[in-house]
Amino acid sequence: MSKVSIVVPFYNCPYIDKALESLVNQTYKNIEIIVVNDGSTLYSEKIDPFLDKIIYIKKENGGTASALNTGIEKAAGDYVCWLSSDDIFYPEKTEVQLDLMKRENAYFSYTSYYCMDDDGEIISPLIGIYPSNQLELFKAMIRGNIINGCSVMIHRKVFELIGVFDETLQYTHDYDLWLRILQNFKFHFVPQPLLLYRIHTEMGSKKHEGSIKLENRHVVNRHHAKMKQLLVNELRKQ
Repeated sequence: MSKVSIVVPFYNCPYIDKALESLVNQTYKNIEIIVVNDGSTLYSEKIDPFLDKIIYIKKENGGTASALNTGIEKAAGDYVCWLSSDDIFYPEKTEVQLDLMKRENAYFSYTSYYCMDDDGEIISPLIGIYPSNQLELFKAMIRGNIINGCSVMIHRKVFELIGVFDETLQYTHDYDLWLRILQNFKFHFVPQPLLLYRIHTEMGSKKHEGSIKLENRHVVNRHHAKMKQLLVNELRKQ
């Protein structure tokens, strides 16, 4: 029975108890929940009721990529997911996604999701982009990140081949990793919504929008040559 490790980076987030509750209530039970406290000074008491159900790691503040890498290093699972401390997994998320991964012999998958507000109310239509073929996928991914990081599930062998998150990237470490994986593995998509993504005033994507755009351009430039070659190779197959 495959084990799934779920890494939760935590830094001063008031919603951490909601995130952990969604993980404890997963229908697939062979999971480990790894919470990485990245130097938090607030809301740590909300983790206390879950201490007997999680692996709890404390470290100095180093950013999200650093926290994720710490969790991945400690993970014992055959597959790895992660959940931002302000988001929520649907109860069946792990079970449904793992079933697809095994059925398709997949190494990387991601799912659709909904956005929610501070109170957990859904405020968006279904969000999930999966281009119709490999060529369109390559085109979409080189233009920008179409994947919500909390929706992914990755086989641990991917990290052994590709490496983990680039900790020099403060905001776009996930996009950089997806592009590295895309150059070596096929992406699989679960159209079923399995994640609730919280929109709130303190979220990093709102507070650091300008910096994210600049860093995003840097990531695109970093991978431009290899992605262009993938596009050329795919066009030759047409």
